[in-house]
Amino acid sequence: MLLRKITLEEFGAYRGKQSLDLTPKKNKPIILIGGLNGCGKTTLLDAIQLVLYGNRARCSGRGTKSYETYLRESINRKADPSRGSAISLEFTVMTGGQEHHYRIVRSWHISGKTLKEFLNVYVDETYGERVKTQRKVQPEGKFNRLLSEGWADHVESLLPLEIASLAFFDGEKIESLANPERAASVIESAVHSLLGVSTVQQLRNDLLALQRRQKLSDEEQHLLENIRIQEIERDEVLAQYDVAHQELGQVRTELGKAQRKLDSLEKAFADEGGDLFTRRVELEDDKKQTVSQLAQIRNELTQLAAESLPLLMVKPFLDDVRRQAESEQEAQQSAQVLGVLEERDQWLLDLVPDAARAEVVKRMESDRAERAARMRLPVNLHLPHDTLAQLSVLDELLKRDTERSTQLLERAAELAEQLDQVDRQLAGVPAQDKVEALQVAREEQIVEVARHEAARDRAVAKLEELKRRREHVTTLLERAHKEFVRTKVKAEEVERIIKYSEKARDTLERFGAALLERHISRLEVAVLQSFKVLMRKQALVHDLRIDTDKFTLTLADADGELIDPARLSAGERQLLAVSLLWGLMRVAGNRLPSVIDTPLGRLDSRHRERLVDRYFPNASDQVLLLSTDEEIDEHLLGRLKKSVAHTYTLVHDDTEFTTAVVEGYWWSAGAQHVG
Repeated sequence: MLLRKITLEEFGAYRGKQSLDLTPKKNKPIILIGGLNGCGKTTLLDAIQLVLYGNRARCSGRGTKSYETYLRESINRKADPSRGSAISLEFTVMTGGQEHHYRIVRSWHISGKTLKEFLNVYVDETYGERVKTQRKVQPEGKFNRLLSEGWADHVESLLPLEIASLAFFDGEKIESLANPERAASVIESAVHSLLGVSTVQQLRNDLLALQRRQKLSDEEQHLLENIRIQEIERDEVLAQYDVAHQELGQVRTELGKAQRKLDSLEKAFADEGGDLFTRRVELEDDKKQTVSQLAQIRNELTQLAAESLPLLMVKPFLDDVRRQAESEQEAQQSAQVLGVLEERDQWLLDLVPDAARAEVVKRMESDRAERAARMRLPVNLHLPHDTLAQLSVLDELLKRDTERSTQLLERAAELAEQLDQVDRQLAGVPAQDKVEALQVAREEQIVEVARHEAARDRAVAKLEELKRRREHVTTLLERAHKEFVRTKVKAEEVERIIKYSEKARDTLERFGAALLERHISRLEVAVLQSFKVLMRKQALVHDLRIDTDKFTLTLADADGELIDPARLSAGERQLLAVSLLWGLMRVAGNRLPSVIDTPLGRLDSRHRERLVDRYFPNASDQVLLLSTDEEIDEHLLGRLKKSVAHTYTLVHDDTEFTTAVVEGYWWSAGAQHVG
C-alpha cells in the first residue's frame, strides 16, 4: 500500500481545505512534515486512521469520548457545523499483479441536533473523474456502493487495524514498546496478522465450521443451538478476560510508578538519616536499658568487693597461715603419737631378746627424738584445729567470687561499648524538622502503594476467575462440539467430510507451528540486524531470541549471558523498539507505509543521526515523518535531504487557532517565511 494524497477540510485545527501530496519518488521514500507542538501533526496522523477505520480508529485525541462526540469536536471551531468536516485519502494497492487506486472520502456534518456521517469509496477512477466528483458530478461506474457499505470489512483485507498500529505510530508508542510485556503483545499480533499465521488458524476454524454445516435433525439443531449459546458465552468471557488483562496491565503500571516514587522517598528519607530518626525512641530505650544493666553490674561488683574479694590482696599471708596451721597440726599430732609410742616401745622391749635389745632401743630413741623435734616450732600461734578447713572454704569462696567478678567485668565492658555505640547513633539522629516532611510523604506513599497493591490483587483475582470461567466454558463448548460431531456422523458423506477436515486441520496446525517458527527465526535475524545497524555500541548485544509461546524478547551478550533490559539506556531501549518495528516491516516485505509522529524525542544526537542515516531512508517504501524543528533540525535535514520526496510545514495561527499547510521545511526555500 502507498498513500498518495490526503485532503483535510475543516478538520480539527485545519481551516478550509488543506492537501498534502504523499507520493514517494524513486529512492526518495520520505515525506517530511514539520510542525511545532500543538500545530496539528498528531491530528494529521489521527486523520489517516479516522478516514480508514471510522469508529474503530485509535485516535490519540479521542480518549474516552464517544465517536459522535469526537466527530462533533473535530469540526473546526471557525467552520459552519452544518457544512461539517471531511477527510479524503487516496492510496494504491497491488492486487493480483495489478495496481488499484482507492479514494476514500469520510465526511460528517451537524443537522439540527443530529450528526450525520457519510463514507464514499471510489476505485480506479481517473483524474478527470476525480474532478467531476469534486464538481458534484458522479462518475459512472467508479463509485462502489457495496464497497462503501462494507468498507469496515474490506479495509481489514487491505490494512488490518492491528497492523495499522505498526504502520502508524508516535514517539510515545515507541517508548511503550520498550516494555517487554507490550513488545510481546506487538510481536504476537504482528506475527499472526502481518505475516499470515492467523490465516492458517482461520482456515482451521473454517474447516471446523464445515464439519458443522450439515443438514440438521431436530436433535442436532438443539445441539447446535446449545453450541451457539455457549459460543456467545465464551465470546463474552473472552472479551471480559481481555478487558481484565488490560486493566491488570494498567494497575501494574500504576503500581510500578507508585513503587518507584516510594523507593525515591525511601532513599531520600534514608539519606537524611530517617532510619535513625525512626529508631530514635528504640535507641533511647536501648540506652536506658544498657545504663540500667551497667548500674546493676557495678552494684554487684561493689557487693563482691565488700565481701571476701579484698582477701586476694593478702593471699601470700593466707598461704603463710595455711603452712603454719599445717605445721601446728603436725606438731600436735606428733605430741599425741609420742606418748603412745613410749608405751608401745616399752611393750616391744619386753618381747625383744636381750641380744637385740640394745639395737632396738637405739632405733626407737632415734624415732622418738625425730618426732619430738617436730613438736618444737619456731612460732606457735595456737591456731584453732579447724583452721585448714576454714581456709579451704575461703579458697572456694574466693574462686567463686573471682570467676563471678571476671564475668561481671567482661559484661560491663560489653555494655560500655554498647552504650558508646548507642550514644554515637543518637548523636547522628537528625532534627525532626529535617525529616518530618519526608516521613509524612513516605508514610502517605506507603499507603498509596498498598492501595495499588490491593487493586492489583483484586485485578489478578478477577483475571484468575475469568480464566477459570474461560476454561470451563471452553471445556463445555468442546464437549458440545464433540457431542454434535458424534451425532452428526451418521451418513458416510458426513463421516468422510469430518475425517478429512480433521486431517486437514491437524496438517494446518503443524503447518501453522512450522510457519510460526520460520517467521520467528526470520524476525529474530531482522530485528537483531536492525538493532546493530542503529546501535552505537556494536558489542553490547550479540544475540536476540523471541519465545514462540509467550513472544517475549530476550537479549544476550557475546558470552551468551542474558542482558537485563534495565541495563539499556532510555535511548537504547527506544532504538530496540524501533528495531522491532523495522524488523517486522522488513520481514513483511515493506508492503506498508510507515507514518512516524515525533520520532526522536528521547534520543541523543548520536542516536538521532543513526536513525536519520540508517532507519528513515530504509524503514519502508514510504515514510511519513511528522517532526518538530528540534527533532529534524537543519543539520539532520541536510543528512536526510537526499531521501526526501516532499517537505511540508504546518503553520499555526495563534490568533485564529488554525493551521495551514505550507510546502517546504523550516530551512528549505519554500518555507523561509515560516517563523
